[in-house]
Amino acid sequence: MISSEHPNSLNLNVRGLSPSATLAINEKSNELIAQGKKVYKMGLGQSPFPVPESVVAKLREFAHEKDYLPVKGLYPLRQTLARFNQQEYGIECRAEDIMIGPGSKELIFILQLVYYGDLIIPAPGWVSYSPQARIVGRNVHILPTEAANRWQMTAEQLDYLCRTDPSRPRVVILNYPANPTGCTYSPKSLEEIAEVARKYKVILISDEIYGRLHFEGLHRSIAEFYPEGTIISSGLSKWCGAGGWRLGTFSFPANLHWLLDAMAIVASETYTSTSAPIQYAAIRAFEGGADIDHYLHLSRQILKRIATHLVHRLTQLNIQVMEPDGAFYLFIDFEHYRDALQKKNIFTSVELCKQLLKDTGIAFLPGHDFGRSPEELTSRLAFVNFEGKHALNHHQIYQNMPLVEYIHKIAPEVKSAMDQLEAWLIAL
Repeated sequence: MISSEHPNSLNLNVRGLSPSATLAINEKSNELIAQGKKVYKMGLGQSPFPVPESVVAKLREFAHEKDYLPVKGLYPLRQTLARFNQQEYGIECRAEDIMIGPGSKELIFILQLVYYGDLIIPAPGWVSYSPQARIVGRNVHILPTEAANRWQMTAEQLDYLCRTDPSRPRVVILNYPANPTGCTYSPKSLEEIAEVARKYKVILISDEIYGRLHFEGLHRSIAEFYPEGTIISSGLSKWCGAGGWRLGTFSFPANLHWLLDAMAIVASETYTSTSAPIQYAAIRAFEGGADIDHYLHLSRQILKRIATHLVHRLTQLNIQVMEPDGAFYLFIDFEHYRDALQKKNIFTSVELCKQLLKDTGIAFLPGHDFGRSPEELTSRLAFVNFEGKHALNHHQIYQNMPLVEYIHKIAPEVKSAMDQLEAWLIAL
């Protein structure tokens, strides 16, 4: 019998939700470009770099693979990832501790579906964490951070939240280098947070999707300090430039295999398995080698130089910004311009970004999308609007140039966007 109940009543957990903000701004930008308008695409955080050629070659080699693979992932890939974790993070790991999924985003969602704990998210935090929790009906606690702490959660904040109900099951998502700030945690901070998490038996999802894009190659995993309670989330999308390939990884401690098994049950009834050719190609990516090391070295150097230029330009414009440690984001604050913006009827970060896109073609995402209060005039800038292949091929040729000339050669659209922003602010 077909229910006569109104369809909306069957979707209470998604009512009021909007499409992913990052995907929405990308679609809006493409729509404006199709209309013939100039747009600086600094909204979607997609790596500008091409997938390393050796990894692409492996995809070609295994393009004929058509069989369904095991739900938890191709075993040789899981073996490779276990060795990668041991070498990269110095933690004990076996193939049996790994789960492969169609993007880390999907794996984070399924974990929230199978685990009954509250979700704790430091804000600003990635746009999809909280909506995912709402879809599955979980309680969400947003922990506001401060620029004075480099937009990072402190151990004291976590302890204060947990002590009111010490035995309550909780999951904390820790993302670093962070989207949207580019800031990372010091080893001391990680150790302090680990102590609190252990005290309250909190499960940590350590979202380290940008870990290999730490500008100095010095990323440390909190799993080093809290191995028994940390699930490392990673994938190919950011450091390997393969966002559209949709391959994510979860690395579990042995005592959380019950969660891995529960997630595999859900996966078996939903996406079945991750694309076979992509998994075979991913083995080459995580095996590493001289070409991958060189690719990462160049990527880090290019991103660091662009970030340095942007921080200098923005600071000159009296826009508050924190120097990033990695990734390709800046979290910026227009508080200095509050009075001038209010005269233009701009009172929120959403209104600010809409007007900026309309007037200049610059696509930023409002801080509100990342869990900040609407009246805060913050936004995320993704400095990915440059041709990554050109940058990789020419970085060593231009690297000794003065920074302004380097940016003009490597990332002219970034410079043009800042010129447009400066003119817009002067005209307020």
